[in-house]
Amino acid sequence: MKTALFPGSFDPFTLGHLDVLQSALKLFDKVIVAVGYNYTKKGFFPPEIRAEIIKDAVKDIPNVSVCTFEGLTIDFCRKVGASCIIRGIRTTTDFELESVVAQANKKMAPEISSVFIPSSHEYSFISSTVVRDVLVNGGDARCFLPKNVDITKYLDYLNK
Repeated sequence: MKTALFPGSFDPFTLGHLDVLQSALKLFDKVIVAVGYNYTKKGFFPPEIRAEIIKDAVKDIPNVSVCTFEGLTIDFCRKVGASCIIRGIRTTTDFELESVVAQANKKMAPEISSVFIPSSHEYSFISSTVVRDVLVNGGDARCFLPKNVDITKYLDYLNK
């Protein structure tokens, strides 16, 4: 079984992320969506809530699991038996940044490959930053989010 890891901050998980995940499932038997802890960033949602949002989004999709992780992505790949890292690409800037990370990962873990998957044109403008901005300003972000995600229950979490 060919397993891939789709790591990211996913703050929150958008239709663009879902689009890349669905493309990855055409290439791999199983995809693990992994929310990473990044201690240098203050997240909008905590990683555990982000993972819950993703679980809502993918609940009807077979061969996908969702988790959180800490540390180097390559170490987590080894831990879960993933031979590839999936990276979504929206723009040439994304490609340039992701290429550097992929080269560093390849140097440290030659057995793990990085696979770049471009988002579909209709989702290429959607970013978590845009979604957060809409949410913070009281807008309706549902058009940017997977249909199974009721973001309002998670916004209530932020108000606690």
